[in-house]
Amino acid sequence: MTWNAAAHRYDRMQYRRCGRSGLDLPALSLGMWQNFGTTRPLETSRAIIRRAFDCGITHFDLANNYGPPYGSAEETFGAVFSRDLVAYRDEIVVSTKAGYDMWPGPYGDRGSRKHLLASLDQSLRRMRLDHVDIFYSHRPDPSTPLEETMGALATAVQSGRALYAGISNYPAERTREAAELLRRLGAPLLVNQPSYSILDRWIEPDLLAAVDEVGCGCVVFSPLAQGLLTDRYLAGIPEGSRAARGTFLTREMVTEAVVKRVNELNEIAGRRGQTLAQMSLAWILRDRRITSAVIGASTVEQLDQNLGALHNVSFAEDELDVIDRAAAA
Repeated sequence: MTWNAAAHRYDRMQYRRCGRSGLDLPALSLGMWQNFGTTRPLETSRAIIRRAFDCGITHFDLANNYGPPYGSAEETFGAVFSRDLVAYRDEIVVSTKAGYDMWPGPYGDRGSRKHLLASLDQSLRRMRLDHVDIFYSHRPDPSTPLEETMGALATAVQSGRALYAGISNYPAERTREAAELLRRLGAPLLVNQPSYSILDRWIEPDLLAAVDEVGCGCVVFSPLAQGLLTDRYLAGIPEGSRAARGTFLTREMVTEAVVKRVNELNEIAGRRGQTLAQMSLAWILRDRRITSAVIGASTVEQLDQNLGALHNVSFAEDELDVIDRAAAA
């Protein structure tokens, strides 16, 4: 049976211009970092992706090594896309990345032209696409000239395999340098994607100033600090959680002091009529320099909860002060 997207899918989502480009992105994007590999049932991933699109999430954020295992998130997306979304291709922004370890040998990692363009071709095959909308250099590579890395991104755009060039995890000065190189190459920098949350503020103020200066967007990942900014860790580390498994978030990172801070932030969220996750996403989106926050989801219900953040993204100055004090305690 053919699946049809909801007729009113654009009614509840907010969209923001990506820097000084002509592209709008949804305030919340669906990231496929950890929950969409072959370790999860395909039908679960399919339900989440379809629900996201029904709710106006038009941006699907991937990378070559998302899964687990590596490559499987792109395969999952490709399977769902070909079955359900192919008719809506022109309403969808698909992004992928290369630059972390992906295959053995000297060409399976980092920022060389060889790695980036080979990886992009592999990603396109896995996702069953002829192009992606955004292709990122996933991280700066000090062992490769920046000119080579940006040249590969420009080639991806000029060859039609990507519409826009992006960078991820690049600090402020490297962002300025990358933007200038891409401008000269005729493939302007669309976006930088760093981590950012109430508990992880490394982009303030330098990187946010840089993206504003060069005119690119800022799409942030890990806005919920790997799940810390949810109700999962209010009483410590639950069994089966990411921290218990040591998957990106470790037990050593969830200290008593961190749990205390999270509980204080949860109390502030409650006074706003939001869950901690909703307030944390709203806090990200309070800054108009942020184009979109990338959220993950392991269930449709979790996705719907996160979308509730859009009901209130305004903060009084005294609320922001209280959040700052709680986050730094």
